[in-house]
Amino acid sequence: MCGIAGFLTAARQEASELSAVATLMATTLKTRGPDDGGDWVDGEAGIALGTRRLAVIDLSPQGHQPMHSACGRYAITFNGEIYNFLELREELDRLGHAFRGHSDTEVMLEAFSEWGFEKALARFNGMFAFALWDRREHVLHLGRDRLGEKPLYYGWASRTFLFGSELKALRAHPEFRGEINPEALALYLRYAYVPSPHSIYRGIYKLPPGCALSLSRAMAMAPGGFDPYPRPIGGSPGGKPVRYWSAREVAQRGLADPFRGTEQQAADQLDTLLRDSVQRRMISDVPLGVLLSGGVDSSTVTALMQAQSPRPVRSFTIGFREQGFDEAAHAHAVARHLGTDHTELYVSPGDALDAIARLPTLYDEPFADSSQIPTFLLSALVRGHVTVALSGDGGDELFAGYNRYLMGRTVWRTVGWMPQALRRAGERLLRVPSPERWERLAGRFSFLAKGYGTQGTFGDKFHKLANVLAMPNPEALYCRLVTFWEDPAEVLREGREGYLPLMDPRYWLDTSDFVARMMYLDLVSYLPDDILTKVDRASMGTSLEVRVPMLDHRVVEFAWRLPMSMKIRGGQTKRVLRRVLYRYVPRELIERPKMGFGIPLAEWLRGPLRDWAEALLDARQLRDGGLFQPAPIRAKWEEHLSGRRNWQAQLWCVLMFEAWRTASVPAPR
Repeated sequence: MCGIAGFLTAARQEASELSAVATLMATTLKTRGPDDGGDWVDGEAGIALGTRRLAVIDLSPQGHQPMHSACGRYAITFNGEIYNFLELREELDRLGHAFRGHSDTEVMLEAFSEWGFEKALARFNGMFAFALWDRREHVLHLGRDRLGEKPLYYGWASRTFLFGSELKALRAHPEFRGEINPEALALYLRYAYVPSPHSIYRGIYKLPPGCALSLSRAMAMAPGGFDPYPRPIGGSPGGKPVRYWSAREVAQRGLADPFRGTEQQAADQLDTLLRDSVQRRMISDVPLGVLLSGGVDSSTVTALMQAQSPRPVRSFTIGFREQGFDEAAHAHAVARHLGTDHTELYVSPGDALDAIARLPTLYDEPFADSSQIPTFLLSALVRGHVTVALSGDGGDELFAGYNRYLMGRTVWRTVGWMPQALRRAGERLLRVPSPERWERLAGRFSFLAKGYGTQGTFGDKFHKLANVLAMPNPEALYCRLVTFWEDPAEVLREGREGYLPLMDPRYWLDTSDFVARMMYLDLVSYLPDDILTKVDRASMGTSLEVRVPMLDHRVVEFAWRLPMSMKIRGGQTKRVLRRVLYRYVPRELIERPKMGFGIPLAEWLRGPLRDWAEALLDARQLRDGGLFQPAPIRAKWEEHLSGRRNWQAQLWCVLMFEAWRTASVPAPR
């Protein structure tokens, strides 16, 4: 696991100058790679590659990066793991390739030498982001894994093409001039993250999952008119991202060719796939553990690890004393049953508040999923014991685990048949009572809002539920369900939202199944841009590598073949995944209402976080920043403090942006 950075420039510079800048860029990523660092440059070609390495496979100097292919044609800087590298190495051995060490990076290079860039890339099973320089053709190739586990930013500073694992590496280049993109800021306020392919800066992009970008030096020097939106599979390379794996095509194929066996047979096949996926992710030359919340996904991964380990697996849980936010006792029960070597940490509000001071640097781009706090604290705990950990992320998106799937399907079945004018009238009617009035009716109608989880008052939830009634299609309903600021233009001086493929009908799934459509949108947006971003930054900020067995592309492809009845039935989610889990863990240890990985943020903002938040939400502070309209933000802040409404999610978006922008307000203590 590593942090990568580099650039391709038209400017004439000495090799020593290129090396110094590449080293500077890579050094900003030291927490991603504390064990080793290096750079490689070609002054004549204007290319510079930098690496910071977290040594996990092949701890010897033979694993040092940047690394060259044996033939000398390719140089690579690589972040991630290739889980099928042993099979690929055996095949390359038979084809006559010689290896100096036993790293997966070296296997990648020889695979590129043997099969070429596109064919080799399609054969990798892993999580990765890399930059590959073809010394013969003078072409720079960027690649990112299928589901977006590892990040890769790129863009231009004058006539220099930059890339790196995080924005801080690009900012370290002397030509970088970061200008905030107001269209990306508007998207951030809606979703609480900046969605791909955008970044918070103009002219800087995220390479989308499952994509590669190939640029000759001439292309890299001419950024004008660049299109960051991917071509479909088979599109001509050069000039824009090209998909080598498409989640949409996988989903459409799965729906067209559903699994025909019984639920028992589906569980058997899923068990086999997950066992193999977990086993591959247990290969490590350093200590390894698992993140265990006690829920279905993490318990399944833990059980499959322990079933394949000759000794107790190290498992880790974080807990909170506040009622309604703690799952540590459930995780402890699962760990005791499986016989893991279990460690748990109960976090005080002071621990969490101290962590907030690190968030702007840690996430490096505005990010407002408040579960970032316990994720970081858990990562710090785990890193004190092991270097690699497995997690259960991805299970909700693949096996229909989110409450919004059940609630959204119920709502759409109830109102989707109505003329839109009638639904709009219903929305207006339901908005007549205030949230406080709906609060008084909570006992009678609470079942309508339970799909929104534990956060927020009933009145807030019911008003949000009313909002969805007038949506014209499931995709618009989905967007409303995952929206934080309903009208970003209300709080921004420049408020137009940027184009997003997520809301373009050409990219939607062709099916009438409402839940499948929502699951697909989560798979290509919320999963990579929120969940995986949260885990990557929190873990790598503590020099911990996290691996995600559920997102092996073979598991993803099989999950999309499963009929929806094997995922949701009778109000129960993840049906077939639960069937696998109950082979290892008693049902009674798992069956309980779903709980998010949250913190008591609403009350903290009214209590220990109040002074910190007040400083960031000061009207003059907001006005001087030149981006926000202070009045609507202040109104929500005052309502929140009064206890009349819960605006924690909306306020957290503004707070995390302002903390990132200023990085100067004293941290809460």
